[in-house]
This record gives sequence, structure tokens and C-alpha cells, in this order.
Amino acid sequence: MADGEDAAAARRRAAITDYRKKLLNCRELESRVGTVRESLKNAKKDFTKTEDDLKSLQSVGQIIGEVLRPLDNERFIVKASSGPRYVVGCRSKVDKEKLTSGTRVVLDMTTLTIMRTLPREVDPVVYNMLHEDPGNVSYSAVGGLSDQIRELRESIELPLMNPELFLRVGIKPPKGVLLYGPPGTGKTLLARAIASNIDANFLKIVSSAIIDKYIGESARLIREMFGYARDHQPCIIFMDEIDAIGGRRFSEGTSADREIQRTLMELLNQLDGFDELGKVKMIMATNRPDVLDPALLRPGRLDRKIEIPLPNEQSRMEVLKIHAAGIAKHGEIDYEAVVKLAEGFNGADLRNVCTEAGMAAIRAERDYVVHEDFMKAVRKLNDAKKLESSAHYSADFGKDEEDCQDDQWEKPFENLVVLHQMLFASVNHTLSASVRVSLRRKEQFVFILNYDFPSFALGKLDWYH
Repeated sequence: MADGEDAAAARRRAAITDYRKKLLNCRELESRVGTVRESLKNAKKDFTKTEDDLKSLQSVGQIIGEVLRPLDNERFIVKASSGPRYVVGCRSKVDKEKLTSGTRVVLDMTTLTIMRTLPREVDPVVYNMLHEDPGNVSYSAVGGLSDQIRELRESIELPLMNPELFLRVGIKPPKGVLLYGPPGTGKTLLARAIASNIDANFLKIVSSAIIDKYIGESARLIREMFGYARDHQPCIIFMDEIDAIGGRRFSEGTSADREIQRTLMELLNQLDGFDELGKVKMIMATNRPDVLDPALLRPGRLDRKIEIPLPNEQSRMEVLKIHAAGIAKHGEIDYEAVVKLAEGFNGADLRNVCTEAGMAAIRAERDYVVHEDFMKAVRKLNDAKKLESSAHYSADFGKDEEDCQDDQWEKPFENLVVLHQMLFASVNHTLSASVRVSLRRKEQFVFILNYDFPSFALGKLDWYH
């Protein structure tokens, strides 16, 4: 009986061992099958890609054209990139409602049939504007500007996020906002905060970079910029230093001035032309609002003008705490004492206070900042601010008075406008802009040397000293 039980137990153990071996073998085979299937899947992808590449190499290229106007629902007049115009048909899969005047299309090389539509042609400079990263800036990182943030959000964020509110009231939302104020007060930071908190395309433009030496190129760039913004709504366009192209227009000037004026007129047309901007909002920033053209500032183009002033004592406290939040500190920091010494500081100066305090800690071989570091930093920057307001940075800075009197004759064009007025009064002759003029001193006399006309002695100019 015992022998029978032992034999049964041995058979059971042998069966279990055999089962385990087969189970392990089965799992190994499943793993191999999975690996083979994965490699087969990758091979199919490679085969498809290779086949597509082979077809693209064997296929004939296509022509880019532009629709001039539709004749009927099936025939269109198009202009090829090479110049000729054709009456062509259209593929059945192409949406014919999109084939309006000015639409870029792809034409078959042989039959010239419209194969598909293309997006609007955009200058690469506009793509560089789009790729500007505003960073992760929250509204809480902008201190002392709560009223300005509210006005900016009402003008830019609210129409994009909740346009139905304006429809209910029956008003049109603002098109654009002008941020103006002294340098370093946070105008660009506000625009970055708006761009970070809204799910919209953001184009950042430095106005001076738009100006091109070729006539019409700057205006074309403005058109393409607004065209791209209309095609990718919602979109926010931020133009920094708008005074570079938005200055007052005048009748006289060089060809460069006239090109800037043409750029401004194109900007005015895009802001208030026949085409509605839709969900395209404009933010402009400047620290020279007094030089801007009145046509740019009128309502309908820039509906809101938001002043970003120098921060008061409470605002300086908020800004200083924001910048000092990430600094390793030791002991109690008396922010009120620091703020009272920082009279007239802007946001950039207060950030510099924190930087200088950190530099003082590094010089003292510490990895933390104490209150005295902040006090030293604010005193140092106070002295620098006084120097900024009093110093005249020129080649004569720091020289003796006699040396300056001798050197000022090396800069003869300082009083050129006054000399022109005297010349007009004495000789009754108008100098053209192309006349080459220079000044020379000879026995306390100043001469206008005109290479087109005889020289004129203006007499002894005691005022020049």
C-alpha cells in the first residue's frame, strides 16, 4: 500500500515538473513570437516609408499657382509661378469653396489640374516671431500692477475667452492696447504674462527689426504678419518699441523716413481696414508715447492706453518680495527699510537689488543673504541712479574745461541747425539735403564750405564757445 502511494506521489511530482518545463517553454515561445511580431511591424513601417520615398523619387514634380478667379463651379483661371495663365479643372476631392481669388494651389505638371490647396505664403521672419517663447510667467509674478493687469485682461483675454459677453451687451471688443511708461516698469513682462496664460498663438515683434532697406518690404512683412494671425486665430500680436515705426509723420525727410511712414500706413490699414481682425488682438509697448502718430492712438485702433507708472512704496514692497522669494535668506529681512531707500526705483532696479545682495553674499563666502546685504545693494544702486541722472556720457566726460573747449571744435555739427538758419538769413539761399557741409575754425571764424557754391564767412561766432 505504501509502495503504491510512493509511486503515485512520484508520478505526480514528475507530472508537475514536466508541466512547469512546458509552461516555461510556452512563455519563452510567446516572448519570441512577440519579438518577431514587433520586428515584423517595424519592417512593415520601413517598407511603407521606403515605398513612399521611392514613389516620391519616381513621381513628377508639381507646379505652384494662384487662383485669379473662378469661371464656374468646375473651371478656374489660375496663374502659374512661371507666369502664364491657364483655365484649369479641379480634383473632386478638393473643396471648391476654398478656391477663391488669391488662394495658392498645386497644379499637376501634365494636365495642370488643381490637386490641392496650399496655406498662405508667409515670410520666414514671421515664423521666427511665432517661435518666441514667452516663458512661464503668471500674473502673481507681476507685482504692484493689479489695476493694469485687470484692464489688460479685460481688453485682450476676455474677448478671446468669452466673446459672447460682448455680444450680449451689444458692443465690439477692443482691438488693441498701448502699454506706455518709463523703462523697466514691466510692460514686456505684462505681455509675457498674457501670452503664458492664454491658449493662443503669440507673435512677438521688435518694431525696429521690421524696417527693411528695400522699398515696400517692410509693408509686405506687416501684411504677411496680419495674414498669418488671421489664419491662426486666436492670435495675439505684441509689438515692442512701437515708437521705432509709429512716430509722427512729417512732409520732409529722407527716403528711409518715407519708408518708415509707408510701414506705419500699412499698419494703420491692417488695424482699421475693411477686413475685420476677428480674434486677433494687438498689444503695443513704448516708453515714448509723446512721439507716436495721433492716427495710431485714436480709438478703433488702440482702444485702451494703459500707463505703467513707476511703483509707489507699496508696489515696490510687492515687487521686492516677488524677486526675493527664491533667494536663500538667513534671519529677518526688513523689507520696509529697503523699500524706503529705493525711492524712484522701477521693477528692473528692484530685481537688480536682489542680484547685488546675492553678489554681496558670494563675496562674503556665504550661501545665504542677510539684511545687511540688501541694505548695501540698495545704497549702491542709489548712487548709480544719481550718476545716471547727472552724468553726461561723451568724449569730454572727466576732462578739464580748457581741454573741452579745444575738443569741441572736433565736433563741428553740434550747432549745424543754427548755422543753417544764419546762412538762410544772410545769404538767402536754401541748402539741399545733398549738399556736403563741413565746419572749420580759422582765426575764430567759422566757414560753411559748400562744394557746390562759393564759401561764405558767417563772422565771429562768440556763442559757439
